[in-house]
Amino acid sequence: MTTDTETRTALVTGANSGLGKAIAHALASRGLRVGMVARDRIRGEAALDEIRTQTGNADLHLFLADLSDQAQIRDLAAQVLDRFDHLHVLVNNAGTAFPERRLSPDGIECALAVNHLAPFLLTQLLLERLKDSAPARILNVGTRINTAMDFSDLNWERRPYRLMRAYGQSKLGNLHYTFELSRRLSGTRVAVNCVFPGVFRSNLGGTDGAQGLFWKLVDRLIGWALPSPEAAARPLIELALSPEWEDVSGDYLAKGRRLRPPAQTLDPNANRQLWTLSEQLTGLASPSS
Repeated sequence: MTTDTETRTALVTGANSGLGKAIAHALASRGLRVGMVARDRIRGEAALDEIRTQTGNADLHLFLADLSDQAQIRDLAAQVLDRFDHLHVLVNNAGTAFPERRLSPDGIECALAVNHLAPFLLTQLLLERLKDSAPARILNVGTRINTAMDFSDLNWERRPYRLMRAYGQSKLGNLHYTFELSRRLSGTRVAVNCVFPGVFRSNLGGTDGAQGLFWKLVDRLIGWALPSPEAAARPLIELALSPEWEDVSGDYLAKGRRLRPPAQTLDPNANRQLWTLSEQLTGLASPSS
């Protein structure tokens, strides 16, 4: 990374609470210019003000977007490109889960839309800026689960919907995408890795509605025994900033250690298949694709 920390720029999704907020705080405390992506303006502004006060870093920027809506993701990318002339770190952190099947404004099952297609689309739209800013790093915050994606039914139209199965399969997309993107970025000095932050106190699923009540119950039962988001963020900050990780790309990592990915994600053909499907679902595919 450049030695002039004041010129380094990072963008963090899901930055108004939990792990995303902890990552944004840590980056700001190190003097980076930080873009914070949040869905809710009030919560986003509260998080930004808190980080600004605690770190003394005034170079913080709030971007608003509902990441289930591809039109808003495209608008988000346009705003980032307009405001940031460089982008050195992109942390795709936002994630969610739903107790029942629901569709995004684009007609896509919402866990898939937020957990996989949103980072796919946002990263692709920002990729040239990351390349121009190289050396740069992309961190896709993943999970640890042994499953496989059903490419024939990504939208859960034929199978009974299950919260954790849908969540796990959508997050598996982060690994497929990381591995294929790393191959495509070879020689660009842009590194991309998928990171499992471990189990920590989280507000996964938000604070409103049935999914919020579900995760509040989980937090009440076992949250007391889990690490804080700040503790979970520390290894990710090392991956984002430490010189020793600059040339490491295409890995699945937890606390600086390599994890063995689920078998399906080790198949380059499966990586490419999901890439093609993702291009189609986000409208990035060329007419001849």
